[in-house]
Amino acid sequence: MLLSTPKASLGWKAIPFTLPDPDGTSYSLDQLAGEKGLVIAFICNHCPYVQAIGHRLAEDARVLQKDGINMVGINSNDYRSVPDDSPPNMKLLSQKYDFPFPYLVDESQAVGKAYGAVCTPDFFGFNQAGELQYRGRLDDAGMGDASTRTTDMINAMREIAMTGTGPSTQLPSMGCSIKWSR
Repeated sequence: MLLSTPKASLGWKAIPFTLPDPDGTSYSLDQLAGEKGLVIAFICNHCPYVQAIGHRLAEDARVLQKDGINMVGINSNDYRSVPDDSPPNMKLLSQKYDFPFPYLVDESQAVGKAYGAVCTPDFFGFNQAGELQYRGRLDDAGMGDASTRTTDMINAMREIAMTGTGPSTQLPSMGCSIKWSR
């Protein structure tokens, strides 16, 4: 089911979590935070929207890392009902797109629910103080031609790194609904 992210109430503090990657190495929110901010990307393996942006997501993450802004991917999908989203397949997706960030398993789905994630991809951009300042799309290319694109997330996160607050206009991300367990 295709969903768009809802308009976010900005300013709330990032909710602490500790999640493992597919190999069992755990990462906490504090470990992941960058010097100037953090993007939490709720993604999954099977979603055509995530697959369409995979290379751009990795590229944009590298750009942001150079600016002191880290990124983490979190898979909150119920991989027991969607086997393509299993941890071994997460490793394959991460390798395919050469993600420069940890891609974590939210097996209990508690983190996805706590953040109010609704689709994949769903981006949450936090400032240096850990306050939500961006909930929008990666860019304006979506699943289309990305040869010329406006990098909404990079632009927003750079503004957040400089000013502490996000842009007044934020366009929603769009993707497949998160597959919640019953």
